[in-house]
Amino acid sequence: MSGRLGVAVVGVGGAVATTAIAGIEMIKAGSNSLAGLPLADRNVNGMAGYRDIVFGGWDLTEETLDSCALRHGVIGEPELNDGASSLKGMRAWPAVGSTDFCANIDGGNKVAADGHRKAVELIRADMDRFRQEQDLDRMVMINLASTERMPDAEAESLKSLDAFERGLDANDPAISPAMLYAYAAIGADTPYANFTPSVAADVVPLTELAAKRNVPVGGKDGKTGQTMMKTVIAPALRQRALHVDGWFSTNILGNSDGKALDDPRSLASKLDTKKSVLDQIMGYPVEDHIVMIHYYRPRGDDKEAWDNIDITGFLGQKMQLKLNFLCKDSVLAAPLVIEIARVLDLAHQRGDGGVQEQLGIFFKAPQTADGRDPEHGFGEQQLILDQWLSRG
Repeated sequence: MSGRLGVAVVGVGGAVATTAIAGIEMIKAGSNSLAGLPLADRNVNGMAGYRDIVFGGWDLTEETLDSCALRHGVIGEPELNDGASSLKGMRAWPAVGSTDFCANIDGGNKVAADGHRKAVELIRADMDRFRQEQDLDRMVMINLASTERMPDAEAESLKSLDAFERGLDANDPAISPAMLYAYAAIGADTPYANFTPSVAADVVPLTELAAKRNVPVGGKDGKTGQTMMKTVIAPALRQRALHVDGWFSTNILGNSDGKALDDPRSLASKLDTKKSVLDQIMGYPVEDHIVMIHYYRPRGDDKEAWDNIDITGFLGQKMQLKLNFLCKDSVLAAPLVIEIARVLDLAHQRGDGGVQEQLGIFFKAPQTADGRDPEHGFGEQQLILDQWLSRG
């Protein structure tokens, strides 16, 4: 199905979002190739074209998106003077924010809502306006906001859909901004994906709502660099019967994601998703699996991920594998966001609602429809996506 696909982004002023927008606008202008887009070579009936994608969204920053992009340092004046010039006139819609859930991130472009229900109402009004002003045929929502702390797992509001509805009425502090956006999207029959480690559509009430309304959802925490490599290397070690005695992973990064993770409570959410993959792939608990993330401002978006892997092979001989990945965080993430939007939209057109397991290849902690452990191996995940795409 042709037509304009709107991508409403939570955190549209961030490095990932501005990189994605710049890339799409430059494709439209003919000044950017399709390099780096994982599904660019797939001819799938009904999938939105890159030139049919339109971005908008919410953010706490009051800056224009071109100023945001320059501050992040991923794209610069050459791109902004070329096809990405449309960022110069773009501003984020006022966002729902909470320094309780995200201590290190705040801004003046905050929505004025006297409670959860009002916040949801305003989010949906923005979605409706976006659809009308941009003459959209279809729309998806993607969460690219900064990582929130984990919610109270014992909160009554998070145990069922009915309880969540009551929690909205009571302005329960256990309900986070990420959950409000997810609820607003799903309740408006808009596909939703969570590219962050924050708890959102994977909380029981919202998974239940997505299944009930047959709305596609997926997440969580985009798998871009270090964890992507881990899900490639670990299956190979398993197949060669090389026992992983320990896996030490450390990261340094200086972008807004790193700043958010400088709060120990937000960091705990991120580490939970980054550490979840290895035991499932190997089939046994890796006792000394250590993951560390450090905010180091001078690096900006140029992240360095370093891994040391201790393994035991034939005759009990010890060996090591070392990997140093110097990458641009948002350059890896932005293409995945674009492809997630296209797959979510296609799922909605096909009538596939609820958790979309074919999206697992894009996430560190993929959701599953029945709550079972997800498949983490990169090759197996690719096969699942390929089979789903080929259904036609």
